[in-house]
Amino acid sequence: MIAPSLATRDLTVRFGGHVAVNAVSCSFQPGTLTCIVGPNGAGKTTYFNLISGQITPSGGTILLNGNDITRMAVSQRALRGLGRAFQLTSLFPRLSVIENVRLVMQSRQGFGLSLLSTWTSHRQAIEDADACLVRVALTKRRDTLAAELSHGDQRKLEVAMLLALDPDIFMFDEPTAGMSVDEVPVILDLLQGIKKDTAKTILLVEHKMDVVRSLADRIVVLHNGTLLADGKPADVMDLPIVHEAYLGSLPPVQGTAHV
Repeated sequence: MIAPSLATRDLTVRFGGHVAVNAVSCSFQPGTLTCIVGPNGAGKTTYFNLISGQITPSGGTILLNGNDITRMAVSQRALRGLGRAFQLTSLFPRLSVIENVRLVMQSRQGFGLSLLSTWTSHRQAIEDADACLVRVALTKRRDTLAAELSHGDQRKLEVAMLLALDPDIFMFDEPTAGMSVDEVPVILDLLQGIKKDTAKTILLVEHKMDVVRSLADRIVVLHNGTLLADGKPADVMDLPIVHEAYLGSLPPVQGTAHV
């Protein structure tokens, strides 16, 4: 069995008396796209925030390639190959599309986030940034300010910035949210392309079940912050307990279904 690239052990976070993520233990392997699903308030994004470092856990451990990163800063996790695209866009709104991606590319290549450096001095970074824009179908908006993009195009720009980071682990939090029906296939094709690289690990939070069915190698279900089910898509989606969770009628969680 392939060693996990990422794992959480009894990962927990409490906000006052509320347990938002409750002792979640899960491992993720390279070459696998795992969809993390559950009803609103299930703890999906909070779980992502714990893994990527936006939230400090109350208990438990996060392992990246076997190394404990539980207390590591977000920037250190990124340098170690953990990349995250957010549910809400986090762009440089006053910069153009290409400049947003270029800055990430320069940071990865060791030039730093310098706006004063000339375009010609970092020609390779610019070419690589343009290649990322091609992959998310944003070439025509290359010189548009990020603030002037539609919400769907902002989401695509954020994905392009994650591509520029070239992480070993991709974390996407509802990457198709706010996109039109015509825009969604671009992101689906992109994710399928990343999946072809068996060295990469992909975690995807997604509400759209058609997207989940088309992409997932594995589904993890969270409910009330607790791991409810974990297994192959066909098996997990057929579980009555999963249907009940999506209908919002599930009683308090008693255990985890592994299929």
